[in-house]
Amino acid sequence: MIKAVIFDVGGVLVRTMDRRGRNALEGRLGLRPGESEQLVFSSEMGQKAQRGEISTAQLWQWLGEHLRLDAAATQDFQRLFWSGDEMDEQLIEWIRGLRPRYQTAIISNAFDNLTHTLTHIYPMADAFDLIVGSAYEKVMKPNPIIFQRTLERLGRLPEETIFIDDFQNNIVGAQAVGMVGIHYQPGMDIPDTLAEFLRAEG
Repeated sequence: MIKAVIFDVGGVLVRTMDRRGRNALEGRLGLRPGESEQLVFSSEMGQKAQRGEISTAQLWQWLGEHLRLDAAATQDFQRLFWSGDEMDEQLIEWIRGLRPRYQTAIISNAFDNLTHTLTHIYPMADAFDLIVGSAYEKVMKPNPIIFQRTLERLGRLPEETIFIDDFQNNIVGAQAVGMVGIHYQPGMDIPDTLAEFLRAEG
């Protein structure tokens, strides 16, 4: 019996709906298409920031130095980089309605400003019983440790939980510890998908 529903943030609860800001950055700085995301998330320093080995501030300082930007231009990079991201407000309202029947939680590969982001920039923290961020845990999905810690804090067995993520490798990681995984893909109606699954479960 499912008792907890766990979500990823980026790509699921918050999605890049408009890529014009990132396109403008890449054109202005002579970067390849998609290279802005690669630098922020997938570079060695981006990965270190998500593992909590460096701070968010240190990541942006490195990025500015790497791209030879001054402080003002680095701030402008940040503004444009995030400008097309939007919180799915309808989905968050639906998640609020899952409680108290189900526990709700987040597992996110994220920087050390995740709590601030989910409280002040995309105000959704109140919809969740537990928020687990990789920078705080010093470990990233799909490492089983981050899933196991989440289960322990929720007081749930793996088979009592559903995990929703937009990266297949993270779904595989969750399934490896016994959780039910749903691979989110663009256009998927999460409430309908979950409702169908929960009805089938009985």
